[in-house]
Amino acid sequence: MADQFTEVDKLRETLRESLEMTDKPQEDISRQDVLTRIERVIQTIVITVSKGEAPVLSVMNRSSWANVRFHKSVGLVLKEDVSVKALRCDCPSSATRFALILKLLSVIYKLVQSDSYATKRDIYYNDPQLFGSQTTLDSIVDDVSCMLKVPRRSLHVLATSKGFISGALCYLEEDGTKVDCSSSSTAVPVSSNVNGIRNIVSAAKFILIVEKDATFQRLLDDDFCTRLSPCIIITGKGVPDVNSRLMVRKLWDTLHVPVFALVDADPHGIEIMCIYKYGSLSMAFEAHSLTVPSVLWLGLLPSDIQRYRVPEETIIPFSQADERKINSLRSRAYITCQPAWEREVETMQRLKQKAEIQSLASIAPHFLTRVYLPNKLRYGGWI
Repeated sequence: MADQFTEVDKLRETLRESLEMTDKPQEDISRQDVLTRIERVIQTIVITVSKGEAPVLSVMNRSSWANVRFHKSVGLVLKEDVSVKALRCDCPSSATRFALILKLLSVIYKLVQSDSYATKRDIYYNDPQLFGSQTTLDSIVDDVSCMLKVPRRSLHVLATSKGFISGALCYLEEDGTKVDCSSSSTAVPVSSNVNGIRNIVSAAKFILIVEKDATFQRLLDDDFCTRLSPCIIITGKGVPDVNSRLMVRKLWDTLHVPVFALVDADPHGIEIMCIYKYGSLSMAFEAHSLTVPSVLWLGLLPSDIQRYRVPEETIIPFSQADERKINSLRSRAYITCQPAWEREVETMQRLKQKAEIQSLASIAPHFLTRVYLPNKLRYGGWI
């Protein structure tokens, strides 16, 4: 087994040589700078009101593809000139959101000023009738972060993590708590304050992003991290939350080891992998601290369905939603700039079929953990 990581080690050296060419994550903004930016917004509103005019807040349209461009070494980033939505306090359709943004700015100002933190859930439950729903608050936090041009972590507003991590990894939380992720049977929740993590210690040869919790648990149950030790596995349980993405980025920045993705061979799985690698439309304003462009696609590749003769009864025909999603993916620059990825997407679209990672279990119960993944890593079966 001494040569099981030969190809991975070669890849690691290649990645390290290209590190100088990649963009570095942006530095955190100081507390005073955050306070100053909030004060400017409020000052503008006060001046407008003093003139007898209705104040307006300009919020970027975070759902428009026209506002982003693709940068190969970063991912989806904001363009210089972006379209914005005007929120007027005297307009019935936007007055509520205008008021909620001001309320949140007040909360954030107090948090930053006192150097304390609160979760989005804490803020919501302090006045659930005001915000209406947790989803509304989550969206407003992102709007404020984008409006102030301040990374969300610098607002002192934390999100409850949904992801889990396991493997050859130890670190200290900001409060000094030591976290050991090496237990083979249980996973550790991803920190709610990834930015505060320090003293990261790991001998991991690679990091494996796992799309779904069920597959992640299967890897734990089959003692994957011990069988292919040392390594780290992490899941965002589907579409990843910001903390899971921050954690992958922090590990990459610290360890500089290959990062692989294990996702379903379907359009949804490919898009999830692209969120880790190149970011998302709604969070493009934080791309520099969230994306890991070095992520490689380990599996399940659409071509693997035929290569490994996945039983037909486990293969799922495309739905109309799949057709729409695959067409959307094929038009995106981060797919068209990678010939190997584009060929796999073309294969999937041509065959009009998809397969979940769990379909490999129909070949043999432990095929995924004892044959598929070890061979992929040993022989360089990634793209």
